[in-house]
Amino acid sequence: MHPSLAMENKILIIEDDLAFGKMLQLFLERKKFEVSLSTSGKQAREMLTNNHFDLLITDLKLPDDSGMELLKIARKHTPPTPTILMTSYADVTTAVEAIKRGAADYISKPFRPEELLMVMEQAMEKPVAKHSEITKSKSSEDLKTSSRPKPKGNNTDVVLGNSETSIEFNRHLKLVAPTEMCVLIEGESGTGKEVAAQAIHNQSKRKSGPFVAVDCGAIPEEIAASEFFGHIKGSFTGAINDKKGHFEAANGGTLFLDEVGNLSYQNQMQLLRALQERKIKPVGGNKEIQVDVRIVSATNEDLLLAVEEGRFREDLYHRLNEFSVEIPPLRERKEDLLLFVDFFLQEANKTLNKEVLGLGAEAQRVFFNYSWPGNLRELRNIIRRAVLLTTDSFIPLEVIPKEVQHETPQKSSIEVMLSKEEHEKQSIIQALEKTNNNKSEAARLLNIARKTLYNKLKQYGLDNY
Repeated sequence: MHPSLAMENKILIIEDDLAFGKMLQLFLERKKFEVSLSTSGKQAREMLTNNHFDLLITDLKLPDDSGMELLKIARKHTPPTPTILMTSYADVTTAVEAIKRGAADYISKPFRPEELLMVMEQAMEKPVAKHSEITKSKSSEDLKTSSRPKPKGNNTDVVLGNSETSIEFNRHLKLVAPTEMCVLIEGESGTGKEVAAQAIHNQSKRKSGPFVAVDCGAIPEEIAASEFFGHIKGSFTGAINDKKGHFEAANGGTLFLDEVGNLSYQNQMQLLRALQERKIKPVGGNKEIQVDVRIVSATNEDLLLAVEEGRFREDLYHRLNEFSVEIPPLRERKEDLLLFVDFFLQEANKTLNKEVLGLGAEAQRVFFNYSWPGNLRELRNIIRRAVLLTTDSFIPLEVIPKEVQHETPQKSSIEVMLSKEEHEKQSIIQALEKTNNNKSEAARLLNIARKTLYNKLKQYGLDNY
């Protein structure tokens, strides 16, 4: 943990196991944190309401409450209080959902206090307004948690996979990056959408300009206009200074809108107007500002479904989706698993000053059998924990979480490939039957090129179909 992170930071721990909570409290106090401990949801709610905390660490399951509900309260603060959820190994899927709802990270029990320090470091490195600044201004004057300019370096590197899906994905990134097209990145939580957005920026003509990442889910609706477009001093209560919005901050570069589907309908309309006119007007201002910004957005939900249900504007969807790329989940590219393991292993070795060489044979076997619901984020957390606990050159099975070890084995790569091929073959047959063997119509129905269809027909022995 960087020493500056501990100074003056106030931590609230919510843990109904008093002995475990006290152990964490004493450990963090020795690290110079100011720590409060609550053993019930009722007490925690009062403490969150009446006090400012720089970090909330809460158990997912409490006798009278839940960590998910306390996360909602923490996110209502200005700025939102970064939250780490403590979960059991069986709750990984719920923890992934918590990340979607704005949690900074999660950590699976049992864990060592030193492991918690690593997770805290990541959660607290994101710029957060100091308590004194919040006291002076009840506005969003310094709401930094929703805007995360990313430094260049290894944390933005893209690991190039060897699987067919990864090669296709990386090819699309390389094709679209040099253009000025708006890109929509789709993928499950934890697949690395922001890393992909940074890669697009780094390979574009705007790479020397700013890259500004905005978590749309972390911006309260009532202050979104100020966050995106800035405001003029005195334009509303608490606006004690002029403020530059995200659009102006990203001028000449790339603005990354993470989880764009979380924007309210009103905020979507404001965003659409800014994209169409390439001009913004700060809240309380009379002068329009010309901006030159490329938009890359991301979502883990089906935006087309949101459009059909009236939750997302169709015109904004088409504006953002000039080109779409989908990041495949880790379970669909197991051929790349060891590449990602090696990448996160090197990262953990550097952070922990260790020299672990790789996975042991048994650990590798269970890794390939596991479905990875949390994708790369979950893999990174498990590797980080395993490296911390490993005392030998290779990661042994006993330091791997129980849910990874005991999950029902998945189909082998060959079985998955054969299953996908059979599904594709049946889809082609159905398309040909629906179009009375009209190859052009069938290709259009399958959303593939006519030449590709002919190649597939030959591959599956359907030439004379």
